[in-house]
Amino acid sequence: MIRKIIHIDEDKCIGCGLCAAACHEGAIDIIGGKAKLVRENYCDGLGDCLPSCPTGAITFEEREAPAYDEAAVKRTQDEKRKLMEAKMQKEGGAVTHHVGCPGSQLASFAREGQAPANTNAAALSQLAQWPCQIKLVPTQAPFFDGAKLLIAADCTAYAYANMHEEFMRGRTTIIGCPKLDGIDYSEKLTAIIRDNDIREVTIVRMEVPCCGGLEMAARNALQGSGKFIPWQVVTISRDGRILD
Repeated sequence: MIRKIIHIDEDKCIGCGLCAAACHEGAIDIIGGKAKLVRENYCDGLGDCLPSCPTGAITFEEREAPAYDEAAVKRTQDEKRKLMEAKMQKEGGAVTHHVGCPGSQLASFAREGQAPANTNAAALSQLAQWPCQIKLVPTQAPFFDGAKLLIAADCTAYAYANMHEEFMRGRTTIIGCPKLDGIDYSEKLTAIIRDNDIREVTIVRMEVPCCGGLEMAARNALQGSGKFIPWQVVTISRDGRILD
């Protein structure tokens, strides 16, 4: 059949693996240092991988290709999820999964039993998984299952001193800056909330106007997911105070 499908220009591809991480259907692999569309029937033609490519190597084309096989994609996703969950249990809560670029390799960190920071001890990180950048996280991952999701602006962790203990503890944290990234996160956040068992959503933003884009994207995602999930927005002032 003739349909829309992605095309990868290998001359432009730098093999960073971001497209493979963004494609939650698993249509793309990194082979020989280049991204390859290895499963044409897994490509839905929606292009989640396009905005993640830093060199513009991915475009759409209309050509003869097998039909999108949603059932096969679901089976593969379920199998990968079970394998990763089994590995997490075996390794006591820590799991890594290579998706191309080492910098976007999935990992979950066991934080149970860590004492909160106090005056007599160094503060402990409460980041529960890697990656944490919205642009890098896949739309489906074991660390999203049953998660309390924190969507935070990049600057909040620097402006608010108690970010880890007060907001990140016990949550899966994803961060971004719509002004610097130059993209609308709505579609990706919608997929994350829609396709995973998210229990609640907390949005932490700065008081500056550009952070409104992050809040709006999160609100659009909550609405677009079709789910009714408890959520809240917390705004941090530039001098590090909670405003609401």
